[in-house]
Amino acid sequence: MARDRDPGREIIPAVQKLRIQHAKRDRLRFTSHRDFQRAFERALKRANVPMAYSAGFSPHPKISYANAAPTGVASEAEYVEIGVVQQVDPDKLCEVLNEVLPPGLDIICVVEARTPDFVARLEASHWKIELPGVSLETLNSAVSGFLALPEVLVERMTKSGNRVFDARTAVIRAEVEQGSDCAILQVVVQHGVPTVRPDDVLAALQKVADFAIEIPPRVTRLSQGPLLADGWSVGDPFTLDREATQA
Repeated sequence: MARDRDPGREIIPAVQKLRIQHAKRDRLRFTSHRDFQRAFERALKRANVPMAYSAGFSPHPKISYANAAPTGVASEAEYVEIGVVQQVDPDKLCEVLNEVLPPGLDIICVVEARTPDFVARLEASHWKIELPGVSLETLNSAVSGFLALPEVLVERMTKSGNRVFDARTAVIRAEVEQGSDCAILQVVVQHGVPTVRPDDVLAALQKVADFAIEIPPRVTRLSQGPLLADGWSVGDPFTLDREATQA
């Protein structure tokens, strides 16, 4: 059974850590990160996952969230790590969490954490940006102009005020293709500080090419993980944990 929050109880250390890949699909892409946290913690409790808790007067379940996608953006590659006080079968955990989470917040896979520094492996994201109302020619021209420049400065309002930063250097791959009803931009963005988001890339393209985006784009993170040897492909961040498990 899941352990209730009780500041007076004995704190049992985690005996196992599990890494979880989940998706944010369809209408659930509009959930904020905080909304997902609440839904995920309720799901863990409903599924009777034997969570480990922090010490202190107000203990909380040991859950770490890594590099969440912005609100309004779909994703196939969100990552969470949890600590548990009893051994849990990863495949069974995947199954029971999908039974209690709402459709659209879907668990893709679970692995046992066998290696350190997981967050450091999340070096880049591969984004698919569908742009209804933008022609293939316009998008091709904008991307060509953008890639030809060494720097493209954009602005974004942050909690500490307006910030100006370069959106060009982080983009290590950008390709344009024709979709069934719109032009599509496939872009790989290396993570940094600040993180360059899909809306920053679009703002940079509009600055370079001076075109309008009148219909909201459909954005999906297809993957995030380590950069592979070719320098522009994104690998599976669970590979090292799977190899360690099989060893």
